Amino acid sequence: MAVYRIINIGEDILREKAKEVKSVTPNIHKLLDNMAETMYDAEGVGLAAPQIGVPKRVVVIDVGDGLVELINPVILTKEGDETDQEGCLSIPNVVGEVKRAKKVVVQALDRDGVLMEYEAEGLIARAFQHEIDHLDGILFVDVAEKISEKKN
Repeated sequence: MAVYRIINIGEDILREKAKEVKSVTPNIHKLLDNMAETMYDAEGVGLAAPQIGVPKRVVVIDVGDGLVELINPVILTKEGDETDQEGCLSIPNVVGEVKRAKKVVVQALDRDGVLMEYEAEGLIARAFQHEIDHLDGILFVDVAEKISEKKN
């Protein structure tokens, strides 16, 4: 496995729509493994493939309940809303107040190519929405109500 450089805001790939994965191959497995290692190394809770320069619809998330791997994720339903603070590995030292759905249902392939549905609320629902936005070229600063410098 490998730790990749995380792409920062200003690089074009973060604004492009990622391409759908046609089939789950050993290369996709390697991508998932490397993305997870990169996310953990950076102490993040989520990472989308474009953030490491790969324009594919692949996401990894771990908010403390174990690794979730999503291939071609789609949000099926959203319910309620809440505003909370977000940051991003691609936008260091910046946080923002972002309104997101409180609950979501997400459909995606897992690493075995099995179509799964995930019902989520709270932090993981926020992470799903944040990372799926990355796949469409949307950054949290685009939707934040308020942006500020991160206090360490």
